[in-house]
Amino acid sequence: MHVSIIIPAFNEERLIESCLHSVSEALLFNRGFNFTHEVIVVDNNSTDNTANLAKTAGAQVVFEPINHIARARSAGAQAAKGDWFVFLDADCLMSKELLNDIFQLIQSGKYVAAGTTLYMRDLTWWANLLLKTWTTLSVAFKWAAGALMVCSAQAYREVGGFNLDLYAAEEISFSQRMKHWGRAHCLKFTILTAHPIETSSRKIHLYSAREVFAQFLSL
Repeated sequence: MHVSIIIPAFNEERLIESCLHSVSEALLFNRGFNFTHEVIVVDNNSTDNTANLAKTAGAQVVFEPINHIARARSAGAQAAKGDWFVFLDADCLMSKELLNDIFQLIQSGKYVAAGTTLYMRDLTWWANLLLKTWTTLSVAFKWAAGALMVCSAQAYREVGGFNLDLYAAEEISFSQRMKHWGRAHCLKFTILTAHPIETSSRKIHLYSAREVFAQFLSL
């Protein structure tokens, strides 16, 4: 089994090395699984040193000229050779426990795709409430957060990948289509909850509470 870890990145020179280091450490810890892997960073038209840092860290780098998260993920998937895709945002840290959960899920042969719950540091009370609300919705409706999505490469291609017409909530659309494909092939979609993915809270600090809640309700 070959697994492609795809990391879209736009001007992520501050975080890309930490992200890639966490992936390397997690892969090393889980080397007992009979999987091969590749790590692909999609340089989404960065103007900083993201691409060079990714290359130095040993990742394959591909370029997507249009600043659009769905297009960046799609460019990575197009270059990928894996039987399974793991889409990971560049401001995330992969834990060895979460990767172990992902590898076990793939190895079981019972699933078409999965997402995970989120962990963010240093949240205000209202941001923590918002995160808990999202977690409840994500688990209840099986909506994957964009920070980490796992899927069969075959299913990805057959559903047509990500909807490039969407500039937000493309992960929810993707989850819906993956669940539909899975039901047709007697495979499940799940949200992993035991080991949340650690992701940056920078958007929470960048916008006001009113702006964040407005975006959340709009999505």
